[in-house]
Amino acid sequence: MISRKKKITVNLLVALAFFSFLIWAFLVLAKPNSGGVVAREDQWSEIKKQKTITIGLDDTFVPMGFRDRSGKLVGFDVDLAEKVFADLGIKVKWQPIDWSMKETELNTGNIDALWNGYTKTPERAKQVAFSSTYHRAQLALVVKKSSGVHRFDQMAGKVLGVQTGSSGENALNSQPAVLKQYIAGKKAIGYDTFDKAFTDLNANRLTGLLVDEDYAAYYIKQQANPDDYALLTGDFAISDDVVAFRKGDKGLKKAVNQELAKLKNTGFIQQLERRWFGQTSLDFGPTEEKR
Repeated sequence: MISRKKKITVNLLVALAFFSFLIWAFLVLAKPNSGGVVAREDQWSEIKKQKTITIGLDDTFVPMGFRDRSGKLVGFDVDLAEKVFADLGIKVKWQPIDWSMKETELNTGNIDALWNGYTKTPERAKQVAFSSTYHRAQLALVVKKSSGVHRFDQMAGKVLGVQTGSSGENALNSQPAVLKQYIAGKKAIGYDTFDKAFTDLNANRLTGLLVDEDYAAYYIKQQANPDDYALLTGDFAISDDVVAFRKGDKGLKKAVNQELAKLKNTGFIQQLERRWFGQTSLDFGPTEEKR
C-alpha cells in the first residue's frame, strides 16, 4: 500500500513533468526574432475563404490613411490597399490602432497586416515580414518660417516633436548626428498622433516637427497660410514604404507582392502618387519580390 507521503511526491512529480512539457511546447512553437510571439500558421487560405482581411493603421496619418470631414477613411495607402485586395476578391476591414503597439497588434493576430506609411527598417525586420517597396519618401523638418530655422543645426536648444513609434523617431535616435545632437535635452517630445504635434507646432510649443515629407507637404497645403511653413531636409536616409505581415504569412505576402508589381507596371501606383503627393515616388527599381 502506497503511503500518503509517497502519493503526494508522485503527484508533485507528475505536475512538475506536465508543467515542464508546457514550457517546452511554448519554446518549440515560439518563433525566433518574433519577440516571444507564438508562431501562427499562414492565414492566407483562411483570408481567401472569409474574403476579408483586417489591416491596422493610424487613422490620423495624412495623406496615407485618415478621416475626411465626413468621417470616411481615405488616403494613398487606403486607395492602394483596397485596389490590391479588390483585385484579389477580398474586402478590407480597416482597424485603427495605437501605432506604438503596431507590431504587437500584428503578431498577436488582432490584425492581419500593417499598411500605413510603414517604413522598412532592420529593427522591424526582426519582428515582421515586409512586402516589396511600393513608395519612397524622405524625412523632413517642418518649421514656421518665423522661427528663423533654415538648417538642422539651427535647432540647437529648440524643442522637436515626433510621433511615438514612427520611422521619424527611429531615424532620429539611430542617426543622432543628423539632428538629435542639436535639440533641447537631446530628446524629442513624443506624440501619439501627428495632428496633435502639428497643433503644438502652430501654438509655438514646438519649433520643429520631424515627419515624412509626403505627410508634411499635404498637411501644410490644408493650413490657412501655407506660406508660413518651411520644409527642411537633411541627411536622413530615404525611406522605403512597405506592407508588414506576420513572418508566417508567406502566402499573403506573395499575393500582395504580385499585385503591387502589376499596379506599378500599369502605372496605377504612379497615378495615386500624383493625386495624393503631387509627384511620383523616387525610383526604387523593380517591384517584383526577389526572394
